[in-house]
Amino acid sequence: MANVRNIAYHVLYRVLYEDAYSAIAINNAVREEKLSGVDISFLSALVYGVLERKLTLEFIIRQYSSIRIKKIEKGTLIVLYLGMYQLIYLDKVPDSAAVNESVKLCKQLKLYKSSGFVNAILRNFVRADKAYRLPDRQNIVKYCSVVYSCPESMVTELIATYGDDLTEKALQGILGRPPITVRVNTLKTDKAALQSALTAQGVIVNDISFLENSLNLSATGSLEKIPEFRQGHFFVEDAASQLCAEILGAQPGETIADVCAAPGGKSLYSAIRMENRGEIYSYDIHEHKIKLMRENADRLGISIMHTAIRDAASNHRLPVCDRMLCDVPCSGWGILRRKPEIRYKTDTNIDILPNLQYSILCMSVENLPADSVLVYSTCTLRKEENHDIIRR
Repeated sequence: MANVRNIAYHVLYRVLYEDAYSAIAINNAVREEKLSGVDISFLSALVYGVLERKLTLEFIIRQYSSIRIKKIEKGTLIVLYLGMYQLIYLDKVPDSAAVNESVKLCKQLKLYKSSGFVNAILRNFVRADKAYRLPDRQNIVKYCSVVYSCPESMVTELIATYGDDLTEKALQGILGRPPITVRVNTLKTDKAALQSALTAQGVIVNDISFLENSLNLSATGSLEKIPEFRQGHFFVEDAASQLCAEILGAQPGETIADVCAAPGGKSLYSAIRMENRGEIYSYDIHEHKIKLMRENADRLGISIMHTAIRDAASNHRLPVCDRMLCDVPCSGWGILRRKPEIRYKTDTNIDILPNLQYSILCMSVENLPADSVLVYSTCTLRKEENHDIIRR
């Protein structure tokens, strides 16, 4: 039987202290440890749960620890995150199991001196009926920071842009795991046929009212094991990303430029919308991402998508096109539910992003015929990267 808590510990360590991305780290662990079924679900629940609630967990741990969070050894702190998360948020895990397995984990990791410390904090929390205090709502920044596990600097900036109520609604939306949203490849199948095939395999399928050929999936297991995925009958793309491609409005026979295309979902969506007729030029600065886009296009049977390395901020000429998409690099504040670790990263160069985004937009406009359409998009909520760029 796989030691999922131990695996979750190592995944979290890589994400929190070695700058790994959660989805990639989990997928690597699943493959390396040959996990399946319940183990994958438990691993995902632990890793994503801790990442989504890290600041909340720290606030509660402080109330039971005589040692400051910053003074607690990194590995010990991760064990505490895991134990506390199970006690508060995973009802199906008995309290005794959450505590005992956390102490065992310390010993497996050779954190012998920490086992008593971890045991005392978790047991005292249970003895106190899991009681804890939250910040007063009068201090809305502190309250939202702790309850929704976002840095105070992020909360402050969002409130300045959107106000208290809208900010809190947005932060409520980043908790919990998002559905797997997919686009039906109508070059190979149709929505009804795909829905029927997936349902027959035990996948839970839900329609999306505002997107014609898209579905939300759950209970999928590994997507790579689904025949329809391997055969290119669908690809994964968030609903907001699909809406962006829908707004671009690519038509059969047109020429499209996607200047920051990776991972390629909007180009793929546009190619399907164009019935694989016309030309799409999809660019990125990374060779491995170009390779991934090409592989996805091949799997979906798309032949009109031409990939190449290009710096979108450079003055390299683009083909004359009817429509252009500038989905620029951004801070990612709009996809915190998908990538919860983003909120804790401190080396994101967030201050230099607006100038890069503006440079990409200006260079793209120079390559755009007067009667063409350009869509500027990001996956962030920051005013500096959206409203302010358009107004410059």
